[in-house]
Amino acid sequence: MRKKLLFGLLTSFVAVACSSRSGRIVTRAEPAAPATVAAAQPTAASAPADPVGELLRTADRHFEAGRHELTLGHLASAKAEFNRALEVLLQSPDGARPESRIREHFDHLVDRIAALELTALASGDGFTEHQYEPASIDELLSISTFDSGAPTLATASNVQADLEQTAHDIPIPQNDRVLRYVELFQGRLREFLSAGLARGAQYLPMIQNVFRAEGLPLDLAYIPLIESAFKPTALSRTKAKGVWQFMSATATEHGLKHDWYIDERSDPQKATVAAAKYLKTLYTMFGNWHLAMASYNGGPGRVQRAINRSGLPEFWDLSAGTRFLPRETREYVPMILAAVIIAKNPLKYGFDVMAETARETESVRVPPAVDLRRIAEWAGVNSDDIQELNPELRRWTTPIRGAGYAVNVPAGSAEAVRTHLAVASPGELNALQWYVVKRGDTLTTIARKLRVNRTDLAEANYLQVAARVSAGQRLLVPRMPSASLLARAASGAPVNASVEALASASDDSEDDEVTRVTYRVRAGDTLFTIAKRHGTTVENVKALNNLRGTSLKVGARLIIEASRVTNNQQ
Repeated sequence: MRKKLLFGLLTSFVAVACSSRSGRIVTRAEPAAPATVAAAQPTAASAPADPVGELLRTADRHFEAGRHELTLGHLASAKAEFNRALEVLLQSPDGARPESRIREHFDHLVDRIAALELTALASGDGFTEHQYEPASIDELLSISTFDSGAPTLATASNVQADLEQTAHDIPIPQNDRVLRYVELFQGRLREFLSAGLARGAQYLPMIQNVFRAEGLPLDLAYIPLIESAFKPTALSRTKAKGVWQFMSATATEHGLKHDWYIDERSDPQKATVAAAKYLKTLYTMFGNWHLAMASYNGGPGRVQRAINRSGLPEFWDLSAGTRFLPRETREYVPMILAAVIIAKNPLKYGFDVMAETARETESVRVPPAVDLRRIAEWAGVNSDDIQELNPELRRWTTPIRGAGYAVNVPAGSAEAVRTHLAVASPGELNALQWYVVKRGDTLTTIARKLRVNRTDLAEANYLQVAARVSAGQRLLVPRMPSASLLARAASGAPVNASVEALASASDDSEDDEVTRVTYRVRAGDTLFTIAKRHGTTVENVKALNNLRGTSLKVGARLIIEASRVTNNQQ
C-alpha cells in the first residue's frame, strides 16, 4: 500500500522549483531549519574548501531524509524534507541559476523528485487492496499421510503419557491418524508449527477468554493454528479469509461486516466472536465436537448428508473410508487434534517456542475517509504498523460513509492523533476524486470514461454493479488522486473545488472543461512541468502519448488533455 500513493504530496514545491527553470522563482516552500541555513551559508572562519560542494551535500542529505520518510509513509515529513533540499540551493548567495554546478544539481533533484512520483503512478492505483498471505490450510491439506507407515511405538508411548498427564476438554483418540500428524509436525512440518505457535501466543489469551465466556472447550482455540497459522491476512484458494478462515457468506451470517473498505474476517477479535457463535451452532446440530470440527471445514450440509447416506453418526467411522467425506475433511480433524496435543505441551515434543507478544494499542475514532498514512505520521510510526494493527481495513483509507471509524494505534500515541485531528482541516485528512453524474450516464459508461473497474466503481460507492445512477449524484472515483490534488491536501487547502474540476476533466462530452492540444517540447521541460502547466497529470500525458519512460526530446510533439478551468486560472 505505502508504495502506491506516496509522492503526489511533494509536487507543490516541485512545481515551484520547476518554474524557476523559466526564470520565475516563487518561494512558497517552508523555510529551511536553522541548522540547514548554517550548513548552507557557513561563516568565513569555518568556510569549507569547497562551499558549493558542501551546499550540494546538504541538499542531498535532505533529499535522502525525504526518501526515508516516504518509506515510512510519512508524506508531510517527506514533502518538507524535499522542500528543504531545493530551498538550500535556492538560498545560495547567487541563487540556483548562475553557478553551473548548483544549477545542474537543482535540475537533477527536481527530476529525481518528479521521477519518484512517476514510479508511484506506474506501480498501480492507490485503491488496490493490500496483499494477503496464502492460508496454511491449503498446503497442509495437500499433504498425504496415508502413504506413510504406521507411527512409531515411541510416538505412541510419548503421546499416551502426555494425554494421561495433560487435561483436554475435547476427546482426543490415540489412533494412527492422529499419531501420524504428531510425527509429521515433529518432522517435515516442524518449522510451520513452531512459527504458528509463536505467532498464536499473542492471540490465544483473547481467544480463550471469548471461548470461556461462551462455554466452549478451550482446546478449540487452536483451530487457527491449522487454518491460518494465526495470520489475520491469510487468504485461501477458496477465498476464505482471516485467522478463522471464514467464507464470506458464513461470516455475514455470524455478524461480520464486509464491503469494499473493510473485511472484519481479518479482525482477530471480531472473527473470534463469530467463530465462537458458529462452533456453538455446529455442536448444537451434531452433539459431537469431532463432527462439529469436520463441519467447520466441509460445511454442515455436507457432513449431515454423509451421516444420512452412511448411517454412521461418529466421525471416525464416517471418515474411515473414502466414500462419504472428501479427503480434506477426513484429514482436517486428526490434524487439528495432533496440533492441540503438541500446543498444550510443546517442550515434550521438542518445541522451544519464542512466543510473540501482542502489541498494546489504543483506539481513536476518526471521521470518514481518513488516510491511514496521516494517522501513521501523527502516531509517529510506519504506515505498515497502522495497517498491521487494523488488518480489517482493506485499503489506504477508512470508509467514506458512516459516523467515523475506530482505528487502532500504538499505546501512548492516541492523544497525539486526537490533537492533530482536532486542528486538521477536512482537506488534510484525505484527497479523493469525485465524479458528478451527468444525464445519460450509467456505471458502465462512467467506468469506461474514467478508466476504472466498473465493479470497483460500484462497490466503492456502496452500489450494486447493475444499479442506476442519477444526474447530479457524486461518485467516488476509485483510483489514485492526482498530484495536484494531493499537494493541495498536504497544504491543508480546501480540495472540493479541485475535485470537481478533476471530475469534469474525465468527461469527453462537448460541455466538458477539457480540450486536447498539441504541445511542442521545449528545452528544460519535464513531463511534470508540462502536465502541471496544462492542469493534467503525468500519468495522463504518458497514456495519451504511449510513453514508457520519462525522457523527452526537444521539439517532440505531445497530445495533451488540458483543463480549461485550470488554464483560465493561470
